[in-house]
Amino acid sequence: MFCTKCGSTLNDEVKFCSRCGHPAPVLPLVPAAAEAVPPPPAAPAVPRPRYAGFWIRLVAHIIDQLVISVVSFVFVMIGIVFSIGSISAITELDDPDPAAIIAVIGGWLVFAAIISIGQWLYFAFMESSPSRGSLGKIAVGLQVVDSRGQTISFARASGRYFAKFLSSMILMIGYIMAGFTAKKQALHDILADTYVIYSRQQEY
Repeated sequence: MFCTKCGSTLNDEVKFCSRCGHPAPVLPLVPAAAEAVPPPPAAPAVPRPRYAGFWIRLVAHIIDQLVISVVSFVFVMIGIVFSIGSISAITELDDPDPAAIIAVIGGWLVFAAIISIGQWLYFAFMESSPSRGSLGKIAVGLQVVDSRGQTISFARASGRYFAKFLSSMILMIGYIMAGFTAKKQALHDILADTYVIYSRQQEY
C-alpha cells in the first residue's frame, strides 16, 4: 500500500508513514468465507399408483369365478343329497303332496340365496379387509382402494359389488371401460369411487 500524503510505499503492518509521519491507510477487512451450507435433503420418493387395466383384471375375475364355482358345486351337491329322498317320494306318489313339492323348491331357493349372499360377502369382506382384494386380485397382485389410496369400507365394497350388475347389464361395457378410462376405472369403480391398483407401486 502507499501513503496517501507523500506516496511512499508502506508495509501492510505499519501504522504511520516513516517519511512524513502520516497515518497509514486502513485496509478494508476481507469478509470471512461464508460457511458452506449443506444442500437440503432430497425429498422422499412419492409412490405413484399403477392402475390395473382390463386384461389383468379379467385374469383376477376368472380366478375368483373358479373359486366361487368350486364352493357353489359343493353346496349344490349337498342340496342334491338332502333332496334326493324328497324327490323320490314325490315321484312315487300318484297324488304328490303340494307341501312336499313346495319344500323341495323352497330348499333349492334357499341354496341359491346362500350362494348369492355368499358371493356378496366374499367380495365385500375381502376388498374391505387389509388384503384389499379378493383371492383373484391377491393372486395377480391387485388391490381395491379409494381416491386417497386407503382401504375401502365394507359399505363401499358392497356398493361396488352391486354396481357390477349395472356393468353387466349394458353388454359388459361397464367392465370394458376399465381398458379405456384415464385411471382404468370400470363403471362400478366410477359409481363407488374406487380404483384397482397394483400392490407394488412405482416411485418418482
